[in-house]
Amino acid sequence: MTHRQTAGEPGAPAHHTILRFSGTGRGARLTRRLAVQQFAEWTGLPHGCDAAHAVALVTGELAANAVTHGSLPGRDIRVTLLLPHRPPEPVVRIEVTDTRPDRLPRHPAAGPPPAEPTSGRGLLLVAVYARRWGCEVHDAYTKTVWAEVALPTPVP
Repeated sequence: MTHRQTAGEPGAPAHHTILRFSGTGRGARLTRRLAVQQFAEWTGLPHGCDAAHAVALVTGELAANAVTHGSLPGRDIRVTLLLPHRPPEPVVRIEVTDTRPDRLPRHPAAGPPPAEPTSGRGLLLVAVYARRWGCEVHDAYTKTVWAEVALPTPVP
């Protein structure tokens, strides 16, 4: 895992953290814990509040999808957390970047999930808990799936 924080740089969000994790199940589990820890530090909200639960769920689902569907052996996933200075609506943005731009996520509204009862519903949960979410491909080597989780107003 590597960590970089860019708060205070000109034009940067109020808080911006980049974390790298192994493209494994263990890496995906760590993303969830560290995202909630960072969220609580930034906002002063408790780990057990609704917004922290939403951050945990969304981060965990995006990271699990990156590991399961977007990771190549030996390649890391990157998790970026952003808390803007003063957005129109207070949100925390979660971005998960993986190494498979050829495998785009299937939007939950595209049809029913697979019949297999133990998988295929992660992005449906993301769509429920996130204010907005989407996917961006910026180059031939990576894609970023992002989501914005609403914060209670006012944030302490």
